[in-house]
Amino acid sequence: MVAPDPSSVRLPGVWRHLDVRANGLRFHAVEVDEPIADRPLVLLLHGFGEFWWSWRHQLGALSQAGFRAVAVDLRGYGDSDKPPRGYDGWTLAGDTNGLIRALGHTSATLVGHADGGLVCWATATLHPRVVSAIAVIASPHPRSLRHDVLLRTDLRSSFLPGFLVNQLPRYAESRLTRRDGAFVGRYFGRRAGAAWKRTDDYAEAITRNRSAIQIPYVAHSSLEYQRWAFRSQFRPEGIRFMRLMHRRLHIPTLSLRGADDPFITEHVMTESHTWAEEFTHHEIPGSGHFAHQEQPGALNAHLIELLRTTRT
Repeated sequence: MVAPDPSSVRLPGVWRHLDVRANGLRFHAVEVDEPIADRPLVLLLHGFGEFWWSWRHQLGALSQAGFRAVAVDLRGYGDSDKPPRGYDGWTLAGDTNGLIRALGHTSATLVGHADGGLVCWATATLHPRVVSAIAVIASPHPRSLRHDVLLRTDLRSSFLPGFLVNQLPRYAESRLTRRDGAFVGRYFGRRAGAAWKRTDDYAEAITRNRSAIQIPYVAHSSLEYQRWAFRSQFRPEGIRFMRLMHRRLHIPTLSLRGADDPFITEHVMTESHTWAEEFTHHEIPGSGHFAHQEQPGALNAHLIELLRTTRT
């Protein structure tokens, strides 16, 4: 079977597709309206095994609220470039810093889910001048995540097995792509809330993401995020990165978690307050791991409240 072309993620809709050069790569990005200079930028960063389309419910809502919402295919995903390396915390933060400037802004609010949320934490810490606020969905601070994985059985039992399997070269790539990306269906099925799984929106999400994971080099790139996170724990670069992350943010920080998320615990999310001076946490009822897709109305209301309080 022929693998999907990267351009297959350029889905038609009320949005426009654009290519943005930043940090030495070409990124595929999507926004609803033509850019308006005085609209604050909101950069949307997706999670593992997905692509920009996971923000379909946020793009229009944030635009209508008066913000320039841009969803990006992260390095290695969708129709963005897929280099063999550069999946470390510094480079990913540099990507986001470069994207903000390449889009014509000096600062932005970052919104990230899972791996995308970790990029939010890293960018806000390493490039504080370009980040006005962050909102992280099912994405604890890296130091809080490491602490709870090591010391708390509940998070370790849900998080660690899959994380370790993904370290295996070739086998993990094959696991993601075989049987037309069936892994994605299982991944969503184990983490999503029951209500969303009964909807057509869920069925479409599975179809779209099963196709996207089969784009050449996407499986390898998506795994490299987790492989660097694991390998770096035993290397000087990782020790140095964690030392740099030992800084408290002084910007508004919104933490969001689906109340029924079986993967990321409430404890590790709320414990992330240690790393943010202005920290707010909300549970989203009736949602599992993918709150921005499962309960977009409730989640969007929290995002818009954050954006309006930080708008200059």
